Amino acid sequence: MAEDNNQQGSQEKPQLQFSLQRIYVKDISFESPNAPSVFQQPFKPKVGLDLDTTSQSVGEDLYEVVVKVTAQVSNNEDGATAFLVEVEQAGLFRIAGLAGDQLDHTLGAFCPNVLFPYARECIDSLVGRGSFPPLMLAPVNFEAMYAQKKQRTAQASETTQ
Repeated sequence: MAEDNNQQGSQEKPQLQFSLQRIYVKDISFESPNAPSVFQQPFKPKVGLDLDTTSQSVGEDLYEVVVKVTAQVSNNEDGATAFLVEVEQAGLFRIAGLAGDQLDHTLGAFCPNVLFPYARECIDSLVGRGSFPPLMLAPVNFEAMYAQKKQRTAQASETTQ
């Protein structure tokens, strides 16, 4: 009888499944609009960084998550753009057994944490190929970014009511 109860309980609650199906670069760009003159002066970089994440369902229990990283580096000496690098690092994740806030949190915080090291390596490689010193991006707290995004959404919905 105890076995019957266990079987019924497992049938009611879906099995949690999480797997990374593929990691890929969705979009990539490197521009050095002021080359070669940027190499002929002392380089004192000023880095502007922009991060964003998006996700969408692309099939049953299959989700695409994209981490977009844009870095614009200018020279403090004259303010001219030394380089602009943009990477959209994407991944396909199979996620089953999660719904609502749990699924949203997984797609908005956990999956970007998996993808970011790949985006960071890609940016570092592009910057090196552009003949600039390495741009080693610090780790990002996607949990905090997710919490801030949820808070902004909640505040925006309160002001529209």
